[in-house]
Amino acid sequence: MSQQASPLLYVRATLYYIGFYLVTIVYSSMCLLIAPFLPFRARFKLITGINFFYIFWLRLCCGVKVKVEGAEKLPKDGGYVVVSNHSSEWETLYFQTLVRPQSCVLKQELLKIPFFGWALGLLKPIALDRSKRRGALKQLLQQGKERLAEKIPVLIFPQGTRVPVGKTGKFNKGGAMLAASAGVPIIPIVHDAGIYWPGKSYVKYPGTVTVKVGPVVDTHERSVDDVHEDSAGWLLEEMKKMNVA
Repeated sequence: MSQQASPLLYVRATLYYIGFYLVTIVYSSMCLLIAPFLPFRARFKLITGINFFYIFWLRLCCGVKVKVEGAEKLPKDGGYVVVSNHSSEWETLYFQTLVRPQSCVLKQELLKIPFFGWALGLLKPIALDRSKRRGALKQLLQQGKERLAEKIPVLIFPQGTRVPVGKTGKFNKGGAMLAASAGVPIIPIVHDAGIYWPGKSYVKYPGTVTVKVGPVVDTHERSVDDVHEDSAGWLLEEMKKMNVA
C-alpha cells in the first residue's frame, strides 16, 4: 500500500526524530544509572515510562493517534503469551504501554543499539540469535517458561520480522508452543500500524492506528496445532478485515 509523502510530512517526521533521539539519550542514560538497582517490575515501569512520551510525541508531531478495542480482555496479573502481527516499529513502542510488565521476544542485534538497546536489555527480553533456528526455539521455550513462572507476560511477533501491509508472511508456532507447554493462555492482538508508520519508513502518515485485543485462547489439554490455529487464524481474519493482509 503506497502513499504520497508531502514535504510537510518529512518535516514533521524530522521533528519527531529529533525529539525521539534527544529524549532517548537523556532518559536512557538516567535509567542505566538507576534501573539496575531496582526490582524488575519497578525497573520496567521506570524504563518504559519513555514509551508514553514516544506515543504522545508521535501524535503531536505526525498526527498518529491510537484507538484500542478490547483492552479489558487482558488479564490483570499472571503469566500469558501475547502474539501479534508485525508491520512497523510502532507496535514495539506502543505494546510496552499496553501489556505491563512484559518480556518481549526480539532479535539479539537490538540490544547493541546505544542507549535504547542498552536500556532494553534490562527488561528481561528473550533475545534470539535468528541464525541459530533450532537453538532459538529451545531458548524461547526455556526462557519463556522462566518469565511466565515469574508471572511476566511474554510478547511474541510470530511472523518473525516486519511484514509490509498487503502481505501476510508466515506465522510460526513458537507462541503457541510456549503457551501450551507452560499451560498459560495466549492472547492475539491485531493492529494496522503499518498503514501509518510503514516498516523502515522515515515518513509517518496522519491517522488513527486501530489496536484490537482478541479472545483469550485456552491452552489446557489442547494441542499446539489447535492453539496456533485459533490464535493465528484470528489474527489473519482480522488483518483481512483491516485491509492489512
